[in-house]
Amino acid sequence: MSNYIILFFSICILIFFISIINKKIVNRFKNIKTYLLVILVLFLVSCLIIYPNNTINAALNGFRTWSNIILPSLMPFFIGAEVLIGLGVVNFFGVLLEPIMYPLFGVSGKGSFPFVMSISSGYPVGVTLVSKLRNENIIDKIEAQRLVSFCSTSGPLFMIGAVSIGMFRNPAIGTLLASSHYLGAITVGFLFKNYGKIENLNNGYSKGRINYFRKALYSLVQARKKDGRNISMLMSDSIRSSFESMFMIGGFIIIYSVIIEILMVTKFINFFSSLFMVIFPVDIDIELIKGFISGLLEVTNGCKLISKANGSSFISQLCAVSFLIGWSGLSIHSQAISAIGTTDINPKLYLLAKGLHAFISFIYSYILYKLFFKSIVVSFITENYSLQNSFVDNWLNTFKFSLGIELVMIVVTTVTALFIGALYNIKTILNDK
Repeated sequence: MSNYIILFFSICILIFFISIINKKIVNRFKNIKTYLLVILVLFLVSCLIIYPNNTINAALNGFRTWSNIILPSLMPFFIGAEVLIGLGVVNFFGVLLEPIMYPLFGVSGKGSFPFVMSISSGYPVGVTLVSKLRNENIIDKIEAQRLVSFCSTSGPLFMIGAVSIGMFRNPAIGTLLASSHYLGAITVGFLFKNYGKIENLNNGYSKGRINYFRKALYSLVQARKKDGRNISMLMSDSIRSSFESMFMIGGFIIIYSVIIEILMVTKFINFFSSLFMVIFPVDIDIELIKGFISGLLEVTNGCKLISKANGSSFISQLCAVSFLIGWSGLSIHSQAISAIGTTDINPKLYLLAKGLHAFISFIYSYILYKLFFKSIVVSFITENYSLQNSFVDNWLNTFKFSLGIELVMIVVTTVTALFIGALYNIKTILNDK
């Protein structure tokens, strides 16, 4: 408590001196934001000095999360996506899948690639790929803005492996969480379909006579020629770029792990939880509120705390977790906005889309639970469920699982694209007769 009081008075003294130095602080909002940021950083640095053991352990836990789970699960997707973009496969899929992507989401078929990669791998792969497509001018600004609204999703490894099996010890929960999450993303995509105006977006979606296979192959060849790198240089650039992205993600995970621990040890989480209970006097377990507030910052820690809130009803736990996975947390937002920052995509609209995704996922999870999952999901923790052979606790198994999902999704996307291309070719032939 004494350390907490010292920190409080230090911040007050700092604000006092800043006010003396700059008399116009009250009338200049931009300066207030700057000073508040300085105060926040000084507070965090002070906590690093006052609570060294807590912060070091938190940093180590964040590093283990990154090295044991995030690195092996996301690395295959980052490298594979970079190679596929360089080979022109995205353009190939874009032509064949345009007949369904444009009517549904108002984007070109190229948007199918980041969407498929996002739902199969998780945060922040989808937003990173959309940013890359925008930087290479494969898609325009409005299309990129529409894509980031629904191409920022969690992956099955996290929802099924980490949350349902690792935290709740109940594999049946994974299907409910995944269903509500992906339905929520698709719904947000529908809502953003008419955002902005894209000139000549539907050139590839022609209703006239067109051979989709020929156009897709031509688009692939042209994209490959435009890239121009040989396969060894393409692989080298893909690995280097992927590791840069992974180290950036690791840094954010470690930083937010430390911030969460600081907020815990300084009782700020308890304070905000109590404040929430005062403002919203509802009958909710305070442990669930603590987990929810933590999850707004970092989704993994929040879900873990909510899974331990045994005083809450099972459906409230599921809905809260579904909300947090849809929101994804400020840690993921920092990673996504870091990628978006290299483009002209509006981060405020991205945050709006994630807020909508969270609320819609919350509603879907409640409805699906009441209609279909109430009799399936067991509302108690299965104590004898073993994690020793589970992929969530094994680096190699995580890597294999992630690589397998990527290969399956690429095959499924390819088959779907070829099937749709064949259907539209047949339709064109029949219309000509």
